[in-house]
Amino acid sequence: MDGLFEDAILEAVLRDFPSPEETKWVRFDNAQEKKLGFFYATSTITETVRRFLDAMNSFEMLLFLESLTGIEGLIPDPYFGGGGLHQIEPGGYLKIHADFNVHPKLKLDRRLNMLIYMNKDWREEYGGHLELWDSSMKECRKKILPLFNRTVIFSTSDRSFHGHPHPLNSPPGMTRKSVSLYYYTAGRPEEERSPAHDTIFVTPDSGR
Repeated sequence: MDGLFEDAILEAVLRDFPSPEETKWVRFDNAQEKKLGFFYATSTITETVRRFLDAMNSFEMLLFLESLTGIEGLIPDPYFGGGGLHQIEPGGYLKIHADFNVHPKLKLDRRLNMLIYMNKDWREEYGGHLELWDSSMKECRKKILPLFNRTVIFSTSDRSFHGHPHPLNSPPGMTRKSVSLYYYTAGRPEEERSPAHDTIFVTPDSGR
């Protein structure tokens, strides 16, 4: 969805979005992912960013998402475990994967992702497309350019494969910025149940 939020609200968050050097980001650098994550126990954010994140966990947002998706009883993550602010520098990537399925603290079932992109003046040639693959990992069904005020909402299961597998081609110093929110329920449909697991990385035609 484009324009879900008022531009002025996201522009304020973007102004306070810390650069890779401004705060203590968690750096992932391996064959599967090369990105920056935010760990709130050791990092600081401004009041503007905090208010926005809190609003994404509000009952108004939960009711909106329940109405949109049909998933009842959504629960926000007060810890922002694995979520919050994300940033990828030129050359970075996140290979295709299915997300972890159980909250490590709350033991709730992860059901929904909301990704809000914060990238002004982003060009097609910079890449960074979010790729959504079919459940058999045979075909990429959708590529989404991470434009400013573009929001992607999708259900999470062991077969909701997604990522941006190709190295970012943005100019030096221009990062791919996003805000990631994850939502949970106490239980999930029987056909989606599986033992608790971490992120599952996959390759085309390999399944798991």
